[in-house]
Amino acid sequence: MDRFCASERFEYLQGLVTEFQDTDSEEAKEQILANLANFAYDPRNMEALRMLQVTDLFLDMLTEENENFVEFGIGGLCNLSMDRECRDQILESGGIPLVTGCLSSHRDETVLSAITTLMNLTTGASRSETTDSAVVQCMLRFSLTQNPRLSNLATVFLQDYCSQEQVDRARDIMQGHSQSVLGIPLPKD
Repeated sequence: MDRFCASERFEYLQGLVTEFQDTDSEEAKEQILANLANFAYDPRNMEALRMLQVTDLFLDMLTEENENFVEFGIGGLCNLSMDRECRDQILESGGIPLVTGCLSSHRDETVLSAITTLMNLTTGASRSETTDSAVVQCMLRFSLTQNPRLSNLATVFLQDYCSQEQVDRARDIMQGHSQSVLGIPLPKD
């Protein structure tokens, strides 16, 4: 889309959103979501994606049964959440519980995108929600997994976004509990 001017970029993205809304094919919807998530990586598309309410579309995907919808939805939110205005839209839409729900996915990519999105959504005002006790416990579990990508990202989350007091408190709560934290299983390696 490098060759497109802003209006052509908007029209193209609008066509994708319209096609997503009009099609009944799950396969077509998956492909469109994957494309929109990729376009969300390019800062030149942010304004158009905000105007087209793609943030809400991605948030809606997080409650779908189709795991590809969830994966592409959280992947798109992960990309969008790097933009301050999009981040604020996600926060204002109450997106944190939907994002934390993705931590229970059995898909590595979904979990990795959810952790990164939580990092991007962490502000002074949202920190208590993005680093609540259940999330910190989950990150502690992920930090112990054999999957290096997941372990490393969870460790960064704990080090950079949580206080030592939060981590210690979560460890204390976890002592004596079963292998899953509050019903959140580890993704399958």
